[in-house]
Amino acid sequence: MTLTDTDRTVENIEQALELDHVQSHLHPVPSYDVATHPVPTGLEEIWRFTPLKRLRGLLEGSPSDASLTWDEQLPEGVTLTRISTQEAQALAVNAPFDRLGALAVANAGGAVLLDVPANTELSEPVRLRLTGDSVESTVWGHVVVRVGAHAKATVVMDHAGSATYDAFTQVVVADGGSLDLVTVNDWADDAVHAGQYNVRVGRDASVRAFEISLGGDLVRTNVNVDYAGPGGSAELLGVYFADAGQHIEHRQFIDHTAPRTRSNVEYKGALQGQDAHTVWVGNVLIRKVAEGIDTFEQNDNLVLTDGAKADSVPNLEIETGDIAGAGHASTTGRFDDNHLFYLQSRGIEESEARRLVVHGFFNDIIRRIGVPELQERLVAAIEDELSGADLSKLDRRPEAPTEAGA
Repeated sequence: MTLTDTDRTVENIEQALELDHVQSHLHPVPSYDVATHPVPTGLEEIWRFTPLKRLRGLLEGSPSDASLTWDEQLPEGVTLTRISTQEAQALAVNAPFDRLGALAVANAGGAVLLDVPANTELSEPVRLRLTGDSVESTVWGHVVVRVGAHAKATVVMDHAGSATYDAFTQVVVADGGSLDLVTVNDWADDAVHAGQYNVRVGRDASVRAFEISLGGDLVRTNVNVDYAGPGGSAELLGVYFADAGQHIEHRQFIDHTAPRTRSNVEYKGALQGQDAHTVWVGNVLIRKVAEGIDTFEQNDNLVLTDGAKADSVPNLEIETGDIAGAGHASTTGRFDDNHLFYLQSRGIEESEARRLVVHGFFNDIIRRIGVPELQERLVAAIEDELSGADLSKLDRRPEAPTEAGA
């Protein structure tokens, strides 16, 4: 079904999607029903990189009354309230794509709604700090972030402490709205965090979603985006640093469900230490109705020591030939000898040169966050990560990068 410019209303877009029945082969059909998401074996495409035994029983879905401690700073006009599960589901954002997301909704006992009213422009970020004090009890979470029409907001969700935490977060940005959503996963070394963020971008709305993952025993997150109308823009940006034994896994699915929409994905990660493991899986689905879209996704990994492993899988699924641009790329390697030589030729010692290269690698994304105190904190956190390694002794042998594009 092809739509003319005069027919491209939200209703016609939804009808076209129903007729096309396009579904990504990399993502199950979304559903709130836990029974539709079988317990994974680890052989499934969406689970093959995840060490299931380290999820501490989250997939079993046992009910729990445990909770995280919330500390919020809300600018004037912003509200934080409890709503029922049914009210949250009625906000028309895609249902969970996997068992963890469905279990979070089923066991959370309702949702927390963060509401930014229409036509509100916040001068200060909304700050939510969620802290855990034990990994012994499972915490289930359901959060809704709603940004009204033509509103503009920055929301920082900061996770810290020890926890076994599974959360499903819905993000709705109405027509003409703008949201910068920053999630920081700076957990203690024993924490397990599974998170799914389903984002709906309104007509001519824009979303920038930042993910920063530095701590935790296992962190596995999914960011899924679709569009409620033409002109929407989504930018997904991430920084992660894995130490010995850590498993950090980020997945993104951008479903171009409307014409003339845009998306950009850029994640950067570093690894050091024995059995440090990072996973990045990106996928963009361009439906038949999504004519004139522009998209690109890229993941870069810097392997600092032997014994660390980075898996990186970019994907594109294209159902129409009428696109402005689409591509993807992935690189994994050691320090760049040319960068090191340049710095050392100017009198900088090798260990300091390596440190500067790592900071420069991450800084391109960190500087875009736009919250100065958080940017300073993240730079300091990366410095702390680097302080545990003798950078002057790291192997510089390059590994062949892998790239793909369309």
